[in-house]
Amino acid sequence: MAQGVGDKFQQETKYHPNKLFGPGPDWAARPETLKEYPQAKSFKLPSPKAGARRFLDEVLRERRSVRDYSPKPVTIDQLSFLTWAADGVQREEHGCWFRTAPSAGALYPVETYLVANRVEDLAPGVYHYNVRAHALEMIRQGDFSSQVTLAALGQQMCGDAAVVFVWTAVFQRCRWKYGQRAYRYVYLDAGHIAQNLALAAVALGLGSCQIGALFDDEVNRIIEVDGIEESVLYMTCVGYPSR
Repeated sequence: MAQGVGDKFQQETKYHPNKLFGPGPDWAARPETLKEYPQAKSFKLPSPKAGARRFLDEVLRERRSVRDYSPKPVTIDQLSFLTWAADGVQREEHGCWFRTAPSAGALYPVETYLVANRVEDLAPGVYHYNVRAHALEMIRQGDFSSQVTLAALGQQMCGDAAVVFVWTAVFQRCRWKYGQRAYRYVYLDAGHIAQNLALAAVALGLGSCQIGALFDDEVNRIIEVDGIEESVLYMTCVGYPSR
């Protein structure tokens, strides 16, 4: 059977006992570990609070993919908890910002963007999550519900949900240390983050659905990233279930 790109990638990025780490980290090529938009209008999020406490086993049993959403908006407090729970700062040690989700080498190559459709006290638009400040930076203002729906292969839940989370990878943030193996790790990181968000949504009485079927270039245009040095990996819809 002829090998495709995925088959070759899997074979060529394997670790072996005699060449575990390849050439080693390129310290001179290490990029900034956090992305910020200093010229953008910034909205400080309230301190993240979960609200009603839920047992983990209850949340795990209730988690499911929700594709039908009510028009009810989410609150800014709910959005604050969701963004923090997904990949916010959990603690600071030795000058490092450790997150709620694990990351290979604590390099955190994944960036969080939001397409806000219906969030109380927040204008509709496209935002970037500033992890260090726990704030949202406005990239574009306006209604992007139709655009994000089309970019997700026409899945209407993206337009109906209160908010759509979009995760990208800044590849060099992981690649400088792990070389081509980094591409395995960024997708693992994104999966950890999405699961955090899915469980946090249930804890707040919300629903979510994770989306891997998307037109990469169209999503990248919505959030204004180049698709080469930084590109979309994954998305998640969040909102109140319609039933």
